[in-house]
Amino acid sequence: MASTTCEVKLRRGEPVEKGLRRLKKLLDREGILKEMRGRKHFEKPGDKRRKKQARARSRAVRDSRMPPGEIRMSSNRDQN
Repeated sequence: MASTTCEVKLRRGEPVEKGLRRLKKLLDREGILKEMRGRKHFEKPGDKRRKKQARARSRAVRDSRMPPGEIRMSSNRDQN
């Protein structure tokens, strides 16, 4: 793992809980927590590829849905 360091300094009079919340947001933005969770257990390259393809399929299905309220005209019917 690349040596990525995140640092949050508490401001004068700032509660520790608020500083932790800022640290968590920073870690999330940097993608560090996601990477650590991914490295927690070894995943075979083939499994990674299958998961990536499954995510792409679900994203394609989600993106292909029509927005609510839009009416699709069927081209199978005889239109006069």
